[in-house]
Amino acid sequence: MKIAHFTRIGFILAAAGSAVGLGNIWKFPYMVGDYGGGAFVLIYLLTILFVGFSVLVAEIMVGYVGRSDAVASFQEMAPDKKGNWKYAGFMGLTGLVIMTFYSVVIGWILYYMTQSINFLPETMEVAKEGFGDLVGNQIGTQIVFHFIATLFVMSILLQGIKGGIEKANKVLMPALILIILGLLIYAMQLDGFAKSVEFMFAFDFSKINSEAITQAVGHSFFTLSLGMAAILTYSASLPKHTNIFKTAFYVVILDTVIAMMAGLMMYAFVFEFGQDPSAGPGLVFMSLPTVFSQLGGLGTFFAVLFFLALAFAGMTSAISIVEPTVQYAMDRFKWTRLKATTIASVIFFTVGIFALLSYTADYGKMFTFGGMPLFDILDKLTTNFLLPFGGLVVAVFIGFVVQRERVYAALSDFIGETTFKVWYFSVRFIAVPALIFTLLNLLGIISISKG
Repeated sequence: MKIAHFTRIGFILAAAGSAVGLGNIWKFPYMVGDYGGGAFVLIYLLTILFVGFSVLVAEIMVGYVGRSDAVASFQEMAPDKKGNWKYAGFMGLTGLVIMTFYSVVIGWILYYMTQSINFLPETMEVAKEGFGDLVGNQIGTQIVFHFIATLFVMSILLQGIKGGIEKANKVLMPALILIILGLLIYAMQLDGFAKSVEFMFAFDFSKINSEAITQAVGHSFFTLSLGMAAILTYSASLPKHTNIFKTAFYVVILDTVIAMMAGLMMYAFVFEFGQDPSAGPGLVFMSLPTVFSQLGGLGTFFAVLFFLALAFAGMTSAISIVEPTVQYAMDRFKWTRLKATTIASVIFFTVGIFALLSYTADYGKMFTFGGMPLFDILDKLTTNFLLPFGGLVVAVFIGFVVQRERVYAALSDFIGETTFKVWYFSVRFIAVPALIFTLLNLLGIISISKG
């Protein structure tokens, strides 16, 4: 099946939109809080530079050369073209698993955006009670907003590469950046901004252990949409002669800058009004609404803007993580885009209902396994295992399976031989060992104690 092409700017915005998601604005800031601030930021930045960027270039290359869905692209680049490496392309199903809980979170965001217009909690107790009531008791409300999020994603995917994904990102990405920038500029006027800078960049290595390192590696893959064939699938639609090395660099820079901006902005508000920077996922749904309530009418405006930005970030990532499954179904089964999108959406919407039920008071035990709610199982399985494993597959494939000459030929028009050697070394001897460490740590085989 012939795949429609992105424009170059369209691909950059789409790839950046895939990378810049809830991981930057919802997840990264509370992880910084959990693991002590600047020390975690440093490890995360090193991970992005030497692991995330290296694998991002490798994954873009597979799609760019393969020019098809993930399965066919791996098969095209494999030395024998008929080996078992085609099965690596099934990492695209990881995105569908992520979407089962990701869509639920987008639903929460849409709910809070509408609620913020009329009500903001004035105390943390009220905020915690409200969030707990939503997650624990309001099953119908969650399903409705989960369904709305699903419809949004479907409506964009149904329009295809040019008419849907590219067009949506050309609107949503600039809007997202402007909203975050506007909130950051206001936050810079607050006394809490200095404390935010200190917290984000002061080093406390006492909280760094194997879990923190694993979280940094896993999050770098989550936020860059690596290891699930999203970027690979987009790359199949890149125009010929696109500088894939420079494109990957732009995506990483934009992703990282927005994560830092979001963290600085959020913690400025948190410190200004004496809230807990280690509030976990509740930082977004409990601490910040309480903070915004103390700003009066301006707080309502900021709250709606903030949750709108979160919704935009979630949507741009959501469409990218479902597209690999849609593209594969269209190529392999000759389904129409309507059929492929509908079936994929029904799957993640249905499993998403089970995931949100695992947090509820009435049905939580029914959907809890080994003492862990299904929602958490899906989150940890994808972020800490499937994404690093998918990234390891890509790194091993490009670093050790595909002939070095062919890899160099794919990049030689864009970078010099010295830069290529540094990147190639990074893929083989930094990314691969780091990802193996992450997986072994997850299995409890190795660990690093706190300093």
